[in-house]
Amino acid sequence: MTDQGLQFPKFYVTAPSPCPYIKDKTERKVFTELTGPDAPALNEALGRVGFRRSQSVVYRPACENCSACISVRVRANDFTLSKSQRRIVKTNNDLIAQVCPPKVTDEQYALLKTYLNTRHHGGSMADMSLDEYREMVEASPVTTILVEYRRVIDNMLMAVALTDELTDGLSMIYSYYYTSKNNRSLGTYIILDHITRAALAARPYVYLGYWVEDSPKMNYKGKFTPLEKLGPGGWQES
Repeated sequence: MTDQGLQFPKFYVTAPSPCPYIKDKTERKVFTELTGPDAPALNEALGRVGFRRSQSVVYRPACENCSACISVRVRANDFTLSKSQRRIVKTNNDLIAQVCPPKVTDEQYALLKTYLNTRHHGGSMADMSLDEYREMVEASPVTTILVEYRRVIDNMLMAVALTDELTDGLSMIYSYYYTSKNNRSLGTYIILDHITRAALAARPYVYLGYWVEDSPKMNYKGKFTPLEKLGPGGWQES
């Protein structure tokens, strides 16, 4: 099957496993591997129909009798800060962001382990090794960057975002941050910074992955408006 000359590969479906978002539900995913010179174009084409990238694989939920996972993206050019978001930006005005190539450092990994132990203890990524983290960051077949957020006063690494650069936006793959500074709302700040970056680069969207209405873990995504959701009729404002 082709789309404007793009050759689509074979797709596979995972076995059912416990859903990480809705209790007593199971999840399945349809996935394929990104390889060869068409990988960037394939990643973009599939991203527009709800797929997400993880290392060299793109996947989408394919659950039986459940369609709770909805792909969402923020319209960067139309975004306006809320009162609380303006406070978050002001709180973090002592940070400086630096775009880095997707190369792992010991400093990043130490921050990641602290984040996982604090926020996701017992989760699927809790025991991620340095080599596994390196594979997540460096085994990207598409244009990927790391954005490091450092405190100006002492150059302390406060947050990191792994992000794919697309022709129509930025796709936020994974982010982590210094959790002891809860008053900073660093997770929100990272997204706000990406929205600004996308708008300045004339990229209309920031892709936030999946949103699940009944999952408290996903509530934060609804605070970024205008937010578009992918449905049977395509992308529509929520």
